[in-house]
Amino acid sequence: MINPYKKNAKLVLSNGIIFPGFSFGASGTAVGEIVFNTGMTGYQEVITDPSYYGQILTFTYPEIGNTGINLEDSESCNSVKGIIVRNYSSNNSNWRSLNNFDQWLVEKNIIGLYGIDTRALVKILRSYGSMNGVLTSEDNPVESCLKIIDETPKMEGLNLSKLVSTKQKYLWRNPTETNFDVRTRYSENANKLKIVAIDFGIKKSILNRLVSHGCEILVLPSQSSLKDVLSNNPDGIFFSNGPGDPSSVSEGIDLARSLIEYGQIPMFGICLGHQIFGLALGGSTYKLPFGHRGLNHPCGKDNKIEITSQNHGFAIDPNSLSKDIVKLTHYNLNDNTVAGLEVRNKPIFSVQYHPEAGPGPHDSDYLFKKFVSLMLERC
Repeated sequence: MINPYKKNAKLVLSNGIIFPGFSFGASGTAVGEIVFNTGMTGYQEVITDPSYYGQILTFTYPEIGNTGINLEDSESCNSVKGIIVRNYSSNNSNWRSLNNFDQWLVEKNIIGLYGIDTRALVKILRSYGSMNGVLTSEDNPVESCLKIIDETPKMEGLNLSKLVSTKQKYLWRNPTETNFDVRTRYSENANKLKIVAIDFGIKKSILNRLVSHGCEILVLPSQSSLKDVLSNNPDGIFFSNGPGDPSSVSEGIDLARSLIEYGQIPMFGICLGHQIFGLALGGSTYKLPFGHRGLNHPCGKDNKIEITSQNHGFAIDPNSLSKDIVKLTHYNLNDNTVAGLEVRNKPIFSVQYHPEAGPGPHDSDYLFKKFVSLMLERC
């Protein structure tokens, strides 16, 4: 019997499997790659992470929304297309909460589905890989949903970073808005280190961590040229995270290649930025079956382990990189994929994971200090 107090909705996967449930958040129809996140906290940061642009996100944690929405935790003005949860909380209780979760989703035009067996959905994605799907609260026949999916391109080959990147350069000087920080001599230095950050879908918390470590950041669009970067005389250059297929970000790869050849300025890349470095160094990338998205991925090498926050669907092929040029510094210890690299004899390094921990553990925050140290050695 249909519950008259709940609005029906459904998820249709590209392989024809259907998950009927109930609608919350915005109404309508969304199509995109269905992925899952295993984190137990930080749903506001996750939903607004630009790396999820174009995707529909499944939370494995069984209830989402109980702490509401605040003004501090959103990572960007971008967001996922839709979310899928087992249960959502219509009541929120948190001292920072200023908005109801459901109402915020309506304002952000994010379609929600609840009341399905998210464990069963995640098992399908782990067995068959991430796939496109349609999430709809409208009375769309299954055949119509499958037609929409057939007409929607897969993630491979999509350059989504240009859709979420800033269109104008801007200066960022805001530090981390928490008190976990132990201020260093770098952050107290009146002469701030000047960083140019290339925005492929950058997160606010990354910018905040760089400022907290004593930096002032000029953020440039993803399609910036070598001249655009060098004309600002930066002490360091940062390549950000972002969505889509890294091999399609030709402008970023060309810029990274030119800067690596220049080789005198310290450079740091995170997530998509890490993959762009790998491609610029002559390597190749490939799509993971279901990606790494969560807050507890172990990474390391030589008996040194960090618990990391991750959000990516592609990885660098280690066999495509020259050992004479690149040193692999970290591996994902769940599947042995490349999680970090350094360019030999140059102040350039990158990691696949998110050391800013927004959300996540702070094990990897030392990487920002490493970046700062490389810049100070050359000042």
